[in-house]
Amino acid sequence: MGTLLDVLHVMSAVFIVGPMAILPMTGMRALRAGERGQVATLAQSTYVFSLLSLLVVVFGFGALGSSDKQAHLSFTTSWILSAFILYLVALFLNLFVVVPAMRHAGENPHDAVAGELAASSYQRIAMGSGLVSLLLVVVVVLMVWQP
Repeated sequence: MGTLLDVLHVMSAVFIVGPMAILPMTGMRALRAGERGQVATLAQSTYVFSLLSLLVVVFGFGALGSSDKQAHLSFTTSWILSAFILYLVALFLNLFVVVPAMRHAGENPHDAVAGELAASSYQRIAMGSGLVSLLLVVVVVLMVWQP
């Protein structure tokens, strides 16, 4: 059962967390191209993948619970706790900074002020998604390195 949970944890990380990190970058490209409808769609997709990323945590806890007792791993193991906290920060940034900025950019009408609003949204998407990606890279390093 432990091997199955390990596989589910890694597979969900790749196929769910990957899009969670990459879709905002696609949204920035769509925003530069003026495709507001696509930005709104990508905002919704980013939101869904961000929520689905909680499955990675569930499978991770399952894998942790079924790990070899001789490894002495627990939720309070420093690298596991650190990775969990960094993931939560990344999730928070995606849900409360990146997705709202993408939604805002996707809903703005084309008017004289839209250029400034789009630039502001673009900056929030860029900074937020950049931080999310950096945090997720650190999580991956912690998961592999297990210091």
